[in-house]
Amino acid sequence: MASKAPSSSQRTPSSTLYIAVYLILVLLGNVGNTTVIGVVSESLLRDPGVVRSSDIILVNMAFSNLMVSLARNSLLVISDMGMEVFLNKNWCRFMMGIWVWLRSANVWSTFFLSAFHFQTLRRVAPAVTNVHGHPTPPKSLIFGLCLIWSLNLIYSIPAFIFSKNGDENSTESLMLVSSTTRPLLGCIWSFPSVYSGLAFATSSMVIHETIPIFLMSVTNLGSLWTLYSHGQTRRAANKSQDAPVITRIPAERRAAKVILALNVLFISSWGTSIISVNYFNYNRGSSTEFLLIVARIANITFIALSPIVLAVGHRRLRAFMKSILSRVV
Repeated sequence: MASKAPSSSQRTPSSTLYIAVYLILVLLGNVGNTTVIGVVSESLLRDPGVVRSSDIILVNMAFSNLMVSLARNSLLVISDMGMEVFLNKNWCRFMMGIWVWLRSANVWSTFFLSAFHFQTLRRVAPAVTNVHGHPTPPKSLIFGLCLIWSLNLIYSIPAFIFSKNGDENSTESLMLVSSTTRPLLGCIWSFPSVYSGLAFATSSMVIHETIPIFLMSVTNLGSLWTLYSHGQTRRAANKSQDAPVITRIPAERRAAKVILALNVLFISSWGTSIISVNYFNYNRGSSTEFLLIVARIANITFIALSPIVLAVGHRRLRAFMKSILSRVV
């Protein structure tokens, strides 16, 4: 491998501002998601005999966010700051596969939170599962998480095959939201033909990018509608007959608001990146460079800001943040 640092003449005020903003978002994402994993995991281990499925899903989502940020976004910051490293072909295939796998799993891990909450409301089941002896999460939850990571590993196989190493003069000719918006470590896509590359990019956009966003929107709207229906039932039903629903409505409504905020943030971030990247793939007009910068910022926005949204709605996280702020202030 080789490295090359760009000269100072290549740095512009706009690129300096962009690097500063990107660096802040990456640090925010790394620290925020690490905090979510630590605090929520600690609360899971602290309560013996209790398994909170929602907290396990939050830890999984934060873990996928953190891995994307560490394995790719942090490297992009280092690259922007001047250190260019170029890997050989085998290492490029490995890293490209890892990037696609982590980014893909991140999408479906976020959707899984919405799907789980929708299912919980549909069956009006308690969010806390009490078990005798050693607590274990539900088998369906473990199966769902394993399915997310295993299927997305299969989805990333083309990245292990159709990628190669380049050099400082290499430019990206095809981009996917789930992998890259520019060459990193000299690794670029290398499909047999332009048509096969565009076919993979199109199918990826539909199957892996558009469908999760659609399902995320549907399940979240379904959750809001179910809460509305439960509220109507509560006003009409006898209190003793509807006690399980009554006691859970306020908590589930707060959870629905947090998940709705996460979904809006995710769809805004991911949707912006989809538009920008596909403008590059299929148009490449005068706005290409600007839209690619927008795509890079959009790719990190959800990872950086989602811990803040979770801290607002999660009791343990909120208490932890208040404790930290009180010590600082």
